[in-house]
Amino acid sequence: MSFLKQNILAVSLVGILVLGGVWYVFSGDSTDDTVLTTESVSDAPSVVEKGIVDILLTLRSVSLSGTIFSDPAFDTLQDFGTQIIEEPFGRPNPFAPREEGSGVEDSDAELFSPQR
Repeated sequence: MSFLKQNILAVSLVGILVLGGVWYVFSGDSTDDTVLTTESVSDAPSVVEKGIVDILLTLRSVSLSGTIFSDPAFDTLQDFGTQIIEEPFGRPNPFAPREEGSGVEDSDAELFSPQR
């Protein structure tokens, strides 16, 4: 009780700040700022739809001929790709218990055991 008497001003200020914060949070604008709104839909396409149609029409006018393959610049291109090496597949059912004589040592089973 002596703490409250000695710090009555600080406790009052904290109380006023808390009440002000609660009032501010609950007295927000009364305007309805919903994300979903209803707008009148007209028959005219929107700007985005017009842009997509223009791009599709431009792509339609492109013709692919094989002349690029006879170009000397195409012949100078090099392939820097990496060859993918076939890896052996695992067991058909990795969750099934191991069979006797499968060639898998028991030390492999300890790889994922918790350390002591």
